[in-house]
Amino acid sequence: MTRTSSASPARSRRWTAAAIAATLVAIAGAALSWHGQARALGPGHGPMHGGWEQMEPEAMGRRIEAMTALRLADIDATPEQKSRITAIMKGAANDLASVRSQSRELRRKSAQLLAASSIDRAQLETLRLQQVQLHETASRRMLQAMMDAAEVLTPEQRAKLAEHRQRRYERR
Repeated sequence: MTRTSSASPARSRRWTAAAIAATLVAIAGAALSWHGQARALGPGHGPMHGGWEQMEPEAMGRRIEAMTALRLADIDATPEQKSRITAIMKGAANDLASVRSQSRELRRKSAQLLAASSIDRAQLETLRLQQVQLHETASRRMLQAMMDAAEVLTPEQRAKLAEHRQRRYERR
């Protein structure tokens, strides 16, 4: 089979898409990598374990600042880049505050239904679907934040961040 010249642009698009995907994963790690460490610390230290949900806005802001500074230090991000990315991530965290409280309430209701003398499967399924929708909302907002943050960095910085993230995955 002979390759045509149109295969080259298609291959380039695939590589570009792969690089963007790797960058998004890296940025997500930059913003949320504390999650694995928080889980190891036990309840009250992670986003789904009461940590972010119960954290005061000021404390959450400090956590985001610290994690952003930590992840961007290795890629020689400028102070302006760090500031812009921190603002993006804080904005996402603020936007997701209601999602966190709604999610907590749905988990509470599910636990009550599961502890009842009879199991209301239909109601539990309704709650599950509501939780799925909340996770979709959170996922969409975080992806937007990751894309916004990725645009603040240069292509070289994104590649470096993706490389650091890949090394972290390999150590696990």
